[in-house]
Amino acid sequence: MDLDVWGILTILAGAAGLAFAACVFVYLRGLDRRKPAPLGEEVGAHKAVLAKLRKGEPMTQDEYVYATELVDDARSPLALAIPATLFCCGFFYVVGCLYELHVYGGDPSFRTFVGGIPMLTSTNIAVQLRKVARLKRKLADVVPQPESERVSA
Repeated sequence: MDLDVWGILTILAGAAGLAFAACVFVYLRGLDRRKPAPLGEEVGAHKAVLAKLRKGEPMTQDEYVYATELVDDARSPLALAIPATLFCCGFFYVVGCLYELHVYGGDPSFRTFVGGIPMLTSTNIAVQLRKVARLKRKLADVVPQPESERVSA
């Protein structure tokens, strides 16, 4: 059996994808088993809380707890396994197509590089996770307001 570069890359991409998928499974089980912050049940709460954190606005204790949960989740190395799995799936598709073209002949077409779409989206997901993880510094400066000082809207 003669494997060339495309065949070896296909095998490596598949193996890496399976390894990262196992990491995603472990990460999601951990998230599923913990008690979520009460604010996490509200629609759009994560966007509002992270916006407050980015702007340095005062936060309630509930918002602070939720922001801490979001930042800690994004800082977990296992969180990066999600975009890594997606990237490996796209990479596996591209190199697998190139391997098949090499073995059976033919020229690459647009279809061959459709796997680039999940590769690009996974890069965006990783960047967004890193942006939230960097908010750890701002979170250290936040002093949560007691509920009695909160102004009702």
